[in-house]
Amino acid sequence: MADTVAKKNPVSDFLAKRKAEKPPKEPKMSRKERRERFKKRMECLTPEEQSYLKRKRAMEAVWPIFRAIIVFGLCFIILYPLLFMISAAFRPRADMNDPTIMWIPKTFTLSNIKDAIRAMDFWHTLGNTMVLNIGCSLVQVITCAITGYGFARYNFKGKSILFFVVIMMILVPPQIILIPQYMFFRYFNPLGIYHAITGNYINFINTAVTMYMPALTANGLRAGLFIFLFRQSFRGLPKELEDAAALDGCSPLTTFVRVMIPNAGSTFLTVFLFSIVWYWNDYYVSTSFFTENKTIALMLKNLDGNLTRIIFGNDASSVNVRELIVWMESGCLISILPILILYICLQKNFTEGIARSGLTGM
Repeated sequence: MADTVAKKNPVSDFLAKRKAEKPPKEPKMSRKERRERFKKRMECLTPEEQSYLKRKRAMEAVWPIFRAIIVFGLCFIILYPLLFMISAAFRPRADMNDPTIMWIPKTFTLSNIKDAIRAMDFWHTLGNTMVLNIGCSLVQVITCAITGYGFARYNFKGKSILFFVVIMMILVPPQIILIPQYMFFRYFNPLGIYHAITGNYINFINTAVTMYMPALTANGLRAGLFIFLFRQSFRGLPKELEDAAALDGCSPLTTFVRVMIPNAGSTFLTVFLFSIVWYWNDYYVSTSFFTENKTIALMLKNLDGNLTRIIFGNDASSVNVRELIVWMESGCLISILPILILYICLQKNFTEGIARSGLTGM
């Protein structure tokens, strides 16, 4: 009985008919047969059409080779320094003077990594960097998301002017406003009250406030780009989601937290990763506001001097410049390793966030 019902199912009959109607695949032709077919086709065309078809066929033949050269060149430019860094980090210093060794060392050693960790005071430096990076990144993601949501969903006076300021934050390099920022943090005087009462100023240099305060006001590293990303992401979400939340009695803040944030989760993750990477690699701003605090970028910049002082006992003549490369590359390797691990673990979510961030539309 079940077989009879299955045979009389109209959906099964329709699918079987569509499957039967599929055109058969053309037999695979050899190169000689394709050439003969092309010649016959050319005989039926005008001279202009023949010229166009020949150019098109030449482009189809040349483009894969040209594309392969471009991809190979880009891979070489990007991967060569990374491969050399890994090779040099695990080779003894004597191998740097051996012309027969190019990539694979004769013996592998971890002493370079251990020396670089000791010279950089790596674990203490890593803790300081994580406190600054993760804290500032979390604060910046929240403030930039709120700002981007306001630009995406609300109309208010001066909106165009303020968004122009956001675009200028992307275009204007931070070096232009660095001196005013330094004076602001060095002689901090809220509303002129503190100096009027005490006769002094608050000095925030060499404190985490110089990094947290800009992040708290959506003015941290690359904040303009993050605001733009959030604006585009929220504009891509349907307005009906907020209308339905308003009918359920949600306030604007509740709608943002319970409706908009879950639907823009991939964008939040992308901005968070970008923010961590830029704060991690930041050197210019850090050296302007910090002279005593240890961060990965600052310790990596001073690694040469720290190696001479800690590892070689202030005797720089005991090692030549070429041998010093193994310790420098070891320091670079352990510096990028946390970010590399983070990217590998979150690669899928990162690419998804880039695809959904709305960069292709205004």
